[in-house]
Amino acid sequence: MKEIRADRIFNVCNMAFLVFCLLITLYPLWYILVCSFSSAAEVVAGNVTLWPIGFNTDAYEAAFESKQLIVGFRNSLIYTVVGTLFNLVVTFMAAYPLSRSDFKARGVITALFAFTMMFNGGMIPSYLLVKDLKMLDTIWALVIPGALSVWNVILIRTFIQNSIPGDLLEAAQLDGCRDGQYLIKIVLPLSGPIIAVMVLFFAVGHWNSYFNALMYISKSDLYPLQIILRNILIQNQFDPSMMKNVDPRELMRQQNLRDLLKYSLIVIASVPVLAIYPFVQKYFIKGVMIGALKG
Repeated sequence: MKEIRADRIFNVCNMAFLVFCLLITLYPLWYILVCSFSSAAEVVAGNVTLWPIGFNTDAYEAAFESKQLIVGFRNSLIYTVVGTLFNLVVTFMAAYPLSRSDFKARGVITALFAFTMMFNGGMIPSYLLVKDLKMLDTIWALVIPGALSVWNVILIRTFIQNSIPGDLLEAAQLDGCRDGQYLIKIVLPLSGPIIAVMVLFFAVGHWNSYFNALMYISKSDLYPLQIILRNILIQNQFDPSMMKNVDPRELMRQQNLRDLLKYSLIVIASVPVLAIYPFVQKYFIKGVMIGALKG
């Protein structure tokens, strides 16, 4: 079909708008990356805009020399891996029975699940529950309370209903396959797209999470990376009283380095999430679109 002039104008305007949105979205990320490789004095003076000035890696060297940062990175990695695996197991165990048409109670259970999306106990009851279960200052305080997401259960249930034919279940049952075997040997291998989407959702959520750790974790050696980053970004303020018996120039250099360190920490905290996406991108759209169909 021949493209008319109005369509060409619309396409050009639409492309220009999308490019503009892309630029205003990417520039803050680019600015942080550029600042992390620039001279601290140039960053503080506001001279850095598009390209690094006084290229150096002082901020990254200082970051990786920090024991606190390494411990936080290790903790976040453990919480993310364990939490994601736990989320996948619990979510699939809830979604698979609800996808079975021969499960008579699925309507009632789905309604009860949906109820929790609109109402919850609140922050204080949640804290008291975690405290009474003796989970404070443990990894389970960050994993168990958010183990099940009703929205993700609905996505997986709908994906199974729409992507895996019911004839497979009948054929498997005729061959003597039990429900557990059917789930592990047939359903899971055919659910690659939705699993990839769930892994991305869960992993990003655990990696970026800091509020639960703020409530349930009081030991600094158990802090995730995001808590350490938060403390640096919010609580790291310059104290003029430190200037007593200290070289002001050296003190200013240290203060500038601390300011520069904020940018490098943001980059370090963002890299793992950005590294995951290319591996699941090809499944992402397919999994979300199929899982979003009404079932």
